[in-house]
Amino acid sequence: MSTFVIAEIGINHNGDIDLAKKMIDVSVDAGADAVKFQKRDINVVYSKEFLESHRESPWGKKQKDQKLGLEFDESQYKIINDYCKNKKIEWFASAWDLNSLNFLSKFDLKFNKVASAMIVDLNLLDSIAKQGKYTFISTGMSSYENIENAIKIFKKHNCNFELMQCVSAYPFDDSMANLNMIKIMREKYNCKVGYSGHEKGGLAISVAAVALGATSIERHITLDRTMYGSDQAASLTPDGFKSLVTAIKKVERAIKGDNEKKILKIEESVAKKLREHIKL
Repeated sequence: MSTFVIAEIGINHNGDIDLAKKMIDVSVDAGADAVKFQKRDINVVYSKEFLESHRESPWGKKQKDQKLGLEFDESQYKIINDYCKNKKIEWFASAWDLNSLNFLSKFDLKFNKVASAMIVDLNLLDSIAKQGKYTFISTGMSSYENIENAIKIFKKHNCNFELMQCVSAYPFDDSMANLNMIKIMREKYNCKVGYSGHEKGGLAISVAAVALGATSIERHITLDRTMYGSDQAASLTPDGFKSLVTAIKKVERAIKGDNEKKILKIEESVAKKLREHIKL
């Protein structure tokens, strides 16, 4: 089975629909299976005090200005929806609150995503699971108890899900990836386990995750790591993302086999030549 590759656009579009389109184009060109965004009702996710606090950004001098600047409205998501249909690529988004989940329900999306931050919001998880859509659940900042509480909800509603090993730092050092959790969670919870990566750069950890059995790979994508935004530094450039997809396909071919050790046809002539001097 092929690894499901997700290009995480997130909020790297910086509120620019044309930039979002370019990132979708890049994702399609690289061979991604889906692109993913993030959706928040900022008045629910953030306190009024926080929104009124100071923050310099391209949109103004308050946190509210920056948060609003990064959010697409319904008309913009309709453009994204139509654009992705035209480009024949799936899109979905992680809803950070019930209002955002209801907003996304306006579109005929195949998938849901639980962001690591939201895995402890049991009311939100219950509403997501009730929709019955295949759901990717990131497990950054999570304990076994948090994960098990989420699994109970999805099983209660017979909603198919996939866990994703994740470290919620942007970026994090390679030594913190803890890829062994892919196998551990797969065996512990008898479910598919993918990998959502925020490492410093490069492809090695994500490719290793595939070799260890990750059924999905999610990486942030950007057109330029120097652009404004907290996620840009942990994102792959277009060339990097294309190289990732190529490497994943190569690993998939390399780990396929019939689980039997035998002399292959292509080895027979080599064996004859190199073992000619041995009396068997």
